[in-house]
Amino acid sequence: MSTLVSRFVLLVLLCMGAGCANITAPTGGKKDVTPPKMVSIDPKDSLLNTRVKRIEIHFDEYITVGDAAKEVSFSPILAIQPTVTGKGKTVTVKIIDSLLEDNTTYRLSFGKAIKDLHEGNPYGKYTYTFSTGSYFDSLQLHGKVLNAATGLPDSGSITVELYYATDPDSAVVRHKPKYIAKTDASGAFTFSGLPRRAFRIYALKDANDNLIYDGAVSGDQIAFADNTVIPFDTSAPINLRLFGEVADTGVKKTTDTSKTKTTGLSTGRTKKQTASDKLTYTVSADTSNVEKRTMDITRYMTVDFSRKPILNTDRITLSCDSEGVKLTPRVTFYTDTIHPNQLRINTNWLENTVYTLKLAKGFAKDTNNADLMPSKYIFRTLEDDDYGSVIMRLPGKYLGSQYLFRVMYNGDSLLQRPVTDTVISLKRLKPGKYTFRIIVDKNHNGKWDAGNLFKHEQPEEVIPYYEVMSVKAGYQYDNDFEPKVQDKKMKDRAKLGN
Repeated sequence: MSTLVSRFVLLVLLCMGAGCANITAPTGGKKDVTPPKMVSIDPKDSLLNTRVKRIEIHFDEYITVGDAAKEVSFSPILAIQPTVTGKGKTVTVKIIDSLLEDNTTYRLSFGKAIKDLHEGNPYGKYTYTFSTGSYFDSLQLHGKVLNAATGLPDSGSITVELYYATDPDSAVVRHKPKYIAKTDASGAFTFSGLPRRAFRIYALKDANDNLIYDGAVSGDQIAFADNTVIPFDTSAPINLRLFGEVADTGVKKTTDTSKTKTTGLSTGRTKKQTASDKLTYTVSADTSNVEKRTMDITRYMTVDFSRKPILNTDRITLSCDSEGVKLTPRVTFYTDTIHPNQLRINTNWLENTVYTLKLAKGFAKDTNNADLMPSKYIFRTLEDDDYGSVIMRLPGKYLGSQYLFRVMYNGDSLLQRPVTDTVISLKRLKPGKYTFRIIVDKNHNGKWDAGNLFKHEQPEEVIPYYEVMSVKAGYQYDNDFEPKVQDKKMKDRAKLGN
């Protein structure tokens, strides 16, 4: 019997041990995804005829306030913004009520600044409103910000600002505005809750986010309306054209030369620095495969030097193989003051032809009269089937020297010329993305000019072709240029040669 009892006790102990082995830590339940809830607010929201100087908002759980400088906004903007702090379950806002204006509606928006303490769930966007007058301002302004250089909506982060019309022109460079609005991805903006009074309106690409225009040198861009604007219940959209002013090149920078060594003719360079300044060069031709057509026959080829060389173009020869006959075409060489380190080589390029460029000893020297290494480059030119073509039809209203037609290739300017015909034919276009625009060249100087804020000069108008055209080799594209009726779907016409 005692043996049976012993076995029974052992069995119980084994079962208890197995049970203990399966015990796991508590999971803690589901993750809290519920944002904090407002329990009370003092003083209550939407008060009239009052100057609020302290607001306390009580929640049902512990909260924290983060990134208040970015998330919290107070409109109209005060010279000293309200302070927003969180402690325990309470958010406290302090406002300097002596800065509040009479008969004005104020709105305090918290964005995502208020979150619960542990999980960081943001309290839903909330705006607290009060008025120092007997009514709430409710008027609107809306519009769009355009990139003046392209004529297209600006998709960057743009701040639209309102100043009182009684403020001087210089207010935009001296202090913050009264009201601000941000543009969306399409460049559109909307102001709500405005009073019926006149404003100056600006758009600002603000490099340092200080809401003040710091000029072209800082990287800021500006747009302005010619006249003051007055909000209404419904109003026409306002288009603002954003531009970067031309920096004043008449101001000379001073340089501290007190630490510069000027012993004899020495430049103060170390031997290591002199070695790193060795004159080198690269050629734009692709010689990796002579059977592959790589050289663009619509462009010149270039020899780019690391610094300005001493050239002897008599030591440079260009030849080609045409149907087994070696030819030496007439070649032009030129440099300019804008690109002093670049030699351009041009000729009447033949399509699908093998060329040889020889840079013989003595073709270039450095300032120490040392010859650069000679070299030889063999390459093949493109042919017509490697290009696409575009026919662009313009309305007759754009005829005249006042209008310039510009073509951009992969973001770079390809050509620009006055509009002399309603049909523009562009041949031998390399495959890639093209954009088109018309510049209204009011001063007839042959280029687009930016505006000037304090001279009240708007940038010259640019009329865009709204689509980006992807040109493929061997295809011709036939399109109408007219912003109001452009077909969003560009049509490929017959393949060249068909």
